[in-house]
Amino acid sequence: MSHNGGFRPRRFVLGQFADSDTLLSATRLMREKGHRNLDTHTPYPVHGIEAALGLGRAKIPTLVLLGAIAGACVAYGMIYYMNAFDFPINVANRPPHSPPTQIPITFELAVLLGSSAAFFGLFGLLKLPEPYHPVFEAESFRRASIDAFFVSVEVPEGTNPADVAVDLRGFGSTDVQIIEESER
Repeated sequence: MSHNGGFRPRRFVLGQFADSDTLLSATRLMREKGHRNLDTHTPYPVHGIEAALGLGRAKIPTLVLLGAIAGACVAYGMIYYMNAFDFPINVANRPPHSPPTQIPITFELAVLLGSSAAFFGLFGLLKLPEPYHPVFEAESFRRASIDAFFVSVEVPEGTNPADVAVDLRGFGSTDVQIIEESER
């Protein structure tokens, strides 16, 4: 057995593009060519990049809906239990539970849990915070948040990264780097 515990470094090919249109076209063509582990890095949102990456429908609206439903159910159940079973108070011979009076608290907890689901769900789906990714090792990648456009392709085991680099160059990349992950 090796001394590093069987660590297998991930390999990436990082291609830099001159503008967002070339990046979008190259991303679409790379997916059509069969490359699946693609990611793009841009200084601003690029319209159409989700479709080019094949991301599908967003999951955040579903998370918000589930959080809101959970919040409404928890709030209404809690109020009903406290008013009707745990500590019923007979005031002027009114019923111990009246649904219209419970609407504000039910709505407030639905909004609270829905917004919390959106906030924490987004972090979970994006796998944030991500303090390290192998493409961060490329010196040119520092420009990704300023004025550069990048496509990174994770190269599966048994595939030659040079072949992926040739594909990126053929689709308009101005600079291509092969990056191997240093030990985690």
